[in-house]
Amino acid sequence: MSTGNRNPFRRRRDAPAGGRVPPAGLAGLALLLALAGGPARAADLPTLHLLMKDGRLFPETLEVPANTRFRLTVKNEGPGAAEFESLELRKELVLAPGISRNLVFAPMKPGRYRFFDEFHQDTAQGWIVAK
Repeated sequence: MSTGNRNPFRRRRDAPAGGRVPPAGLAGLALLLALAGGPARAADLPTLHLLMKDGRLFPETLEVPANTRFRLTVKNEGPGAAEFESLELRKELVLAPGISRNLVFAPMKPGRYRFFDEFHQDTAQGWIVAK
């Protein structure tokens, strides 16, 4: 059975060049993101701060509202690397000295969730308490 001169890998003449989305499609996508509360909602998240310094955590306990997404800004002011880690929450973040990073957490049920500095486990233990 012959397919003739048809090349299955050849672009159809009525297909957009390069597989690009037409401008009207981009406008629709932008409208959908705006209505769904896409990237603009990140600025509205409650933000907590955690300082990692010399194998210690400041504060050791973070209280957050239960069932609410939030952002945690973690800063390493120590002379060496630090690693925020929570096995229960499946979060891990390695920070070089002087670096700050953000983690966004999904809504949590009320309870206590352990976190620690992987590089200083003997002195850097903390809790996130969702109330």
